[in-house]
Amino acid sequence: MHLSAIRSFVVNIVHLARYFLISATLVFFVSPAIAAEHNPDPADWDSVLAEAKGQEVFWHAWGGAQNINAYIAWVGQQVQSRYGVKLTQVKVSDTANVVARVLAEQQAGRNEGGAVDLVWINGQNFSAMKHQGLLLPYAWSTSLPNYALTDFENKPVLTSDFTEPVQGLESPWGTAQLTFYYDSATLASPPKNLADLESWIRENPGRFTYAAPPNFIGTTFLKQVLYGLIEDRELLFSTPDRQTFEAATAPLWAWLDRIHPDLWRSGKVFAADTTHLKTLLSDNEIDIAMTFNPGEASSAVNEGLLPQTTRSFVLDYGSIGNAHFVAIPFNANARAGAMVVANFLLSPEAQARKSDEEIWGDPTVLAMSKLNAEQRRYFSELTSGAATLDAAELGATLSEPDAFWSTALDAEWLRRYGGQ
Repeated sequence: MHLSAIRSFVVNIVHLARYFLISATLVFFVSPAIAAEHNPDPADWDSVLAEAKGQEVFWHAWGGAQNINAYIAWVGQQVQSRYGVKLTQVKVSDTANVVARVLAEQQAGRNEGGAVDLVWINGQNFSAMKHQGLLLPYAWSTSLPNYALTDFENKPVLTSDFTEPVQGLESPWGTAQLTFYYDSATLASPPKNLADLESWIRENPGRFTYAAPPNFIGTTFLKQVLYGLIEDRELLFSTPDRQTFEAATAPLWAWLDRIHPDLWRSGKVFAADTTHLKTLLSDNEIDIAMTFNPGEASSAVNEGLLPQTTRSFVLDYGSIGNAHFVAIPFNANARAGAMVVANFLLSPEAQARKSDEEIWGDPTVLAMSKLNAEQRRYFSELTSGAATLDAAELGATLSEPDAFWSTALDAEWLRRYGGQ
């Protein structure tokens, strides 16, 4: 098993034991050693800007896509020139390792001068950090000047992350929805439900795969399939006991057992992440890839990585959607600088650039109705490629299950298939 997978497996087992053996009603605690005077107040933005000037922010962010890394580099140039904040991206392959690092610092009593100033985070890791007291312990994000421009009133994913209340402890950055894409020149009619997908995989051996959990796109694929097979979807929004979990997920493991022999590399090897899936499609090793970014296929076409005949689709019972965020650990060294970066990420200029399929194609968290004419112009000048589905084509958004499910599915998948 890969070393990073082993680390993630250990983190997942710890989390899983916590879910199964401890009451699900965990208490969000704050270390009393964190002095309030060390915490910048974003309501007094001028003081935050003054404190941030000259700071270096170490942003731990997934580094698996060149276009995203290039966007983060652009953000670094902007915050340096505008605010005197130096931004250094620490590229990571698995955010669970970042959580483990902050946890180790907490256990060692390192309440100041932590190694992580900002982290790109999802709901599973947000829940873990929140309940273990690893986050800056007050509602800072909702007081950022640009937070008022977000569509928090109409997008529940901005205030509830994998059913976990955000409570201002992380700042939204973008939205996501699971999307599949393919080359229409070689695949005329892609399968759009689980029964058809299973049949297609068996009829086209070696032409489909997914990313190995705990990579986020692999975990999301498991949840997507589970959504289509589980008898009672309400179970997904709470923490079940072991017996209920095993019964609810039995159809998922049976489905995977049936398709694995006909996957790419006979189901013995899986893709690493979304970038690897895109490469496999580009190299004609598979016929269908998947992403959490509805604009990724068009962005890849614009980069010349995929043919003009690339198109996207979603499964007919809906697709999982969520938001991704940035968070500040409780012991961050450059807290003011991290807030300045988070606020810039919410600016119309930065959000529009992120939404540009020539740059990244990641959907915005802003409400167009809250922007002035000049700010809206950033977005009105953007165009979508033929491989990008519109809102109607994306269809129903399936809410992210409780964070428990990601942790439990990762651990069980690794137990069943991780040693192959």
